[in-house]
Amino acid sequence: MHSVVGVVLVASLAYVGTMFDNFFAFAAQLVVTHRDHYRKVGWAQALGVLVLLMLAGGVGSLLAPIPTRWIGLLCVAPWALAAHSWRHRDEPRAEQYRRGAVTTFAITLALGGDNLAVWIPLLRAGGTAAGFATAAVFVAWEVLFVVSAQALASHPRAVGWGTKYGPSLVPWVYLALGVLILVECGTFA
Repeated sequence: MHSVVGVVLVASLAYVGTMFDNFFAFAAQLVVTHRDHYRKVGWAQALGVLVLLMLAGGVGSLLAPIPTRWIGLLCVAPWALAAHSWRHRDEPRAEQYRRGAVTTFAITLALGGDNLAVWIPLLRAGGTAAGFATAAVFVAWEVLFVVSAQALASHPRAVGWGTKYGPSLVPWVYLALGVLILVECGTFA
């Protein structure tokens, strides 16, 4: 049984860790998006995250027959993402000029592989009650994510900082998330 504080903390770490790079990509998109479109683009971003959350919950449910301790071995997914991010941290990132809501939704899903890699074992490890609490925490963070990205978009220097230093920080975040999965699943307990 998980404590409420523990679920909120773990869910927050999982959300922020997997959305760190997406946050700066979304803010950079908003810099080149007309302000009148912010609301539609924000809703498209949130809908994309909701679809990812439902996919993670659905796949986690399909894994129900597998013991939770074994699910912890899925920690290799964020560790593989960490290795990939580390290898490619110095490569120039492609400019992302996406302006419409449909494109934002599609890009959110396309960037969601790391989210699924972390969220599936997390939702599976916690059980139903913790899963719903985690989903609620994710929704709260997503609201903050969209509002903060819109505010940040008015400060292109901040977006530039995140774009510059984010690739060096993301591998460490993925490594920590892999450890978090192992702990949450009780793999070595």
